[in-house]
Amino acid sequence: MFDRVFGALFWGKILSVVGVWTHGIVAAIVMYEATGSALMVGMVGVVQFAPQLILSPITGKWADLGNPARQILLGRIFCVAGSASIAIWFALTPELAGSRAALPILLGTLLVGLGFVIGGPAMQSIVPSLIRPGELSTAMALNSIPMTIGRVAGPAVGAYLAAHLGTSAAFTFSAALHLIFAIFLILVHFPAPPERKADADYRVRAALRYVWRDRPLLLGLLAVATVGFAADPSITLTPVMADELGGGAQLVGTLSAAFGIGAAVSMVALAFMRGRVQSAWVSWIGLALLGAGCGLLAVSNVTAAALIGFAVAGLGFGWAMTGLSTVVQERAPDYLRGRIMALWLVGFLGSRPFAAAILGGAADAVSVQAAFVIAAASVLLIAVLARPSTLAGPMPCSDAGGLR
Repeated sequence: MFDRVFGALFWGKILSVVGVWTHGIVAAIVMYEATGSALMVGMVGVVQFAPQLILSPITGKWADLGNPARQILLGRIFCVAGSASIAIWFALTPELAGSRAALPILLGTLLVGLGFVIGGPAMQSIVPSLIRPGELSTAMALNSIPMTIGRVAGPAVGAYLAAHLGTSAAFTFSAALHLIFAIFLILVHFPAPPERKADADYRVRAALRYVWRDRPLLLGLLAVATVGFAADPSITLTPVMADELGGGAQLVGTLSAAFGIGAAVSMVALAFMRGRVQSAWVSWIGLALLGAGCGLLAVSNVTAAALIGFAVAGLGFGWAMTGLSTVVQERAPDYLRGRIMALWLVGFLGSRPFAAAILGGAADAVSVQAAFVIAAASVLLIAVLARPSTLAGPMPCSDAGGLR
C-alpha cells in the first residue's frame, strides 16, 4: 500500500473508482428524476459498459504490446472528459429535463465507458509486474480494495452531492478524482513493459484459444461475468427500490452504500485469513452469498430488509471478485495476461449492459422484486457450475496455443 509504485496505483485507483461510482449513482439519480424510467436508468449502464464488449480485446492486446502505464493515463483522460462534460452542460443549462437531460448524461457516460475500456486491461495486467514472487494473492486482495471503497464512498458521496450541491458539483467532483489519478501516473516511474517474445502469438484469438483449452479459467471468466451481472442492481435498481420504499436520493445512496459496506467487511475477513482459504473456495462462498443477498432483496418490502439484502450481496461480491481474480491471474501466462484480463473486463463490465437492460426492463414490466429473482437465479446457476473442484483443476499441459 505504501510502496512508491504499487502504492501510487493502489491509491490512485481508489480515487478513480470513487469517481466512477460517484458518476454512476449521480447519473442514475438524475436520469430517473428526468424520465421516471428504470429502463432509462439502465441505459446509463448500457452506454458506460457496452464499449467493453467491442473494444476490450483490442485494448488488452495494447496492454501486452505497449506501455500499460501510458494506457492507464489515456483512460483517465477520457474519464475526466466524460464527467467534466456533463458538469459543464448542467452548469450552463440547469433547467434541462426529460430527453434533453438524458442526452448529455448518456454522451458523457459513454466517454467514461471508453476510459474504462482503454485503461482497464492495463490496470489489471500491470499488477504482477509490481510485486515480488509469492505476493499475488495479497496483491489481488489489495487490488480489490479500491473497488470496495469506491462502492462504499462513491454512492454515498454522489447522492449527498446531488442532493445538497447539485448535479454539476457532483460530476465535477468525479472528474477531479480522475484528474488526481492522472497526476499520480505522470509523477511516478513505473517499470518498463516486458520484452516481447519472438515466438509468441500476440493476436487476440491466441488468448481466446488458450482460455477455451483451460476449463477452470473459462469457468472463472464466466463466473466473473455473472458477478458483474448480479452486482449491477446496486446501481440500476436502487432508485426504483428507494422509490418503492418511500425514500429519495439519500436512500438511493444508502442502499448502494450498504452493498459496498458488505464488500468492505469481506475484505477485512479475507485479510485476517491471510490466504489460508484457497481462491477457488473463496470464489464459491462469494457466489453463494451474492445469490442469497439477491434472493433476500427479491422478497424485501421494508427498508431494513433491503439494507440487509444489499449488505449480504456486497459481502458475496467482495469474496467472489477477490477469489475469481486470483484464479484468473494465477492461470494466465505472462505474455497473454493483458488479453486475458481484457476478457475479465469483458465479463465483469461487458455484462453490465445486459444486466441494465434485462433487470431494468424486468423492473419496469413486472416489478423490482422480479428483477432480483433473475439476478439470484443466474448467480446460483454459475455457483453450481464453478464449484471449487472445477476451478482448481490442472493447468493445461502446454501453452503452445499461444505460439505461432
